[in-house]
Amino acid sequence: MTGLFADRRQAGQQLAARLLQYKPESPLVLAIPRGGVPVAIEVAKALGAPLDLVLVRKIGVPFQPELAAGAVVDGEHTETVWNRGILEALDVTEDFFKSEIARQIEEIERRRKTYLGARPRARIAGCTAIVVDDGIATGATVRAALIAVRRNRPKRLVLAVPVASPDTVDSLRKDVDELICLEKPDTFHAISEFYMDFTQVEDEDVMDMLGQMPGSAGIAEVKT
Repeated sequence: MTGLFADRRQAGQQLAARLLQYKPESPLVLAIPRGGVPVAIEVAKALGAPLDLVLVRKIGVPFQPELAAGAVVDGEHTETVWNRGILEALDVTEDFFKSEIARQIEEIERRRKTYLGARPRARIAGCTAIVVDDGIATGATVRAALIAVRRNRPKRLVLAVPVASPDTVDSLRKDVDELICLEKPDTFHAISEFYMDFTQVEDEDVMDMLGQMPGSAGIAEVKT
């Protein structure tokens, strides 16, 4: 099953239709950049909600960078979440992971300055927070984001994605109050195979999209 969505924008529109039930709750939409932003902006527009970011970075393995062994999420204190199944199957040194964590923290800081500058942070406490990405493979990156958002005490935590592997969806349900996933293909190798157009989202694209959202508060105040 390939080409389920024309592009991230169409995926976001389809996802938004499933999320209209939350509109009366005046939710906050939290995108995981960069790929989650064009999906999330369609959700935010449909719900009349502010669009903000959760800055999280995947920790890949040396021989296959796209395979997530874990993830680091931004906050008052950085949070690292590991994919134990992948770690147990790897023979990777502790020094590698220490250096990779440091590298990803630097990238998170770069993205914060690039995307948001000195703009104030939005408050998550007491609101319905909808975390959006363009898809989920192993789930390490999304799980790190969810843990950090949960610690900010949202009234309700919702994870919404166009596509994810069935096993990953099942493993993430315990981390959220509700999970919306449009497609759960039995055969899942990479998120890109389910989009006809999966053009890389650049920094400039993220900044342009954030600028389209009047009243956006910038990055979510994620305290870990």
